[in-house]
Amino acid sequence: MQMNRMFDEKEAGEYLGCSVAALQKWRLLGKGPAYVKVGRLVRYREADLVAFLDANCVQPTQEVR
Repeated sequence: MQMNRMFDEKEAGEYLGCSVAALQKWRLLGKGPAYVKVGRLVRYREADLVAFLDANCVQPTQEVR
């Protein structure tokens, strides 16, 4: 897997399963995956998208009886 691929907002949203608007809101709030600004362009590195998914992985807890 090539982990240095760059995604635009639409591609990043598709990768994460969210909308471009969600990515934009997360950037405004200082949340969401790390991104790179290239002039006015916003790009996401694949490694940062994977790290974001890993950081937000929730492990199920065992039910207490």
